[in-house]
Amino acid sequence: MPVCIVVPKRRGESVRSQLLSEGILDLGHRIRAEGDNLLIPINVPSYGDFEVVEADSPAQERRPTDYREVADIPADLRDELPSSFDVIGDIALIKLPDSLMPYKCEIGRALMEVNGSIRTAFLDSGVKGEFRIRDLERIAGSGPSETVHREFGVSLRTDPSKVYFNPRLSSERARIASLVEDGETVIDMFAGVAPFGTVICRNADPGAVYSIDLNPEAERFARINAEKNHINKLFPITGDAIEVIQRLPIADRIIMNLPQTADRFLGCALGRLRIGGIAHMYKITECEGFSGFCAKLESDMAALGFGISVEASELKTYSPTMSVYSLDIRRES
Repeated sequence: MPVCIVVPKRRGESVRSQLLSEGILDLGHRIRAEGDNLLIPINVPSYGDFEVVEADSPAQERRPTDYREVADIPADLRDELPSSFDVIGDIALIKLPDSLMPYKCEIGRALMEVNGSIRTAFLDSGVKGEFRIRDLERIAGSGPSETVHREFGVSLRTDPSKVYFNPRLSSERARIASLVEDGETVIDMFAGVAPFGTVICRNADPGAVYSIDLNPEAERFARINAEKNHINKLFPITGDAIEVIQRLPIADRIIMNLPQTADRFLGCALGRLRIGGIAHMYKITECEGFSGFCAKLESDMAALGFGISVEASELKTYSPTMSVYSLDIRRES
């Protein structure tokens, strides 16, 4: 019989999560209720100050949750399997090194085996061109790359082979929406299918959100998303953001999700931002030089006549030496 710890039900979930994170939870047996307590199986003799008992806990088959456990590839290549991949709606996108290309279909199959919600898997060869669309090849499953992605109360129709969309910014979109005050004018300069605008309109009460993108397909998808989410304050526009922004009202908030080059357009954005307004800019840069980047940004904007203050945070790692940063840039003068 498995060794179990006796845990009050009110503490059951927190203790279970802690055991799981420490690799101590016995995944081969079920947790059992007994009165006001739970009997949680563990794979060590004891844990903390909890009472230890031997209990008749039913065995359970552990289903793999990591595709790397089931991918049938040579043992000497297993360490090269990526630890992460993107899921957009019901499709998976994964990037692979050259050494794994002969096994791409097996890797796609493994992705689908452990993720029941995935309809099809694609090899992602990167974002290309001025429209920032992904070069995709189906490696498992069926159906198109068009899908519906859901986050924070909205449904976003998108197709990463036709328009730019980054699923990893969902928390950032929710954060920005939480900052938007009633009646604000918001401009998204590089909007894609308008995920920022859609989340903002559903979770805040802006006066208007203008979503700009060079790609006509982005405007088409943005209009679909506004309609499907019953939004009437989102205004998608096709065009060059530098030109289009000059025709729009002065903004309270501007979003600049073009992480490779967004800083080149900051002066233009500040010129259409009210004093006290905020530009949310995303930037990929070397971690070691980030503080210097921020200092140069302030001096460059001062040379253009804009006083700014910058609050920044690291969003995610981009490479061994680079990260993606979120910068909230307030126009002070």
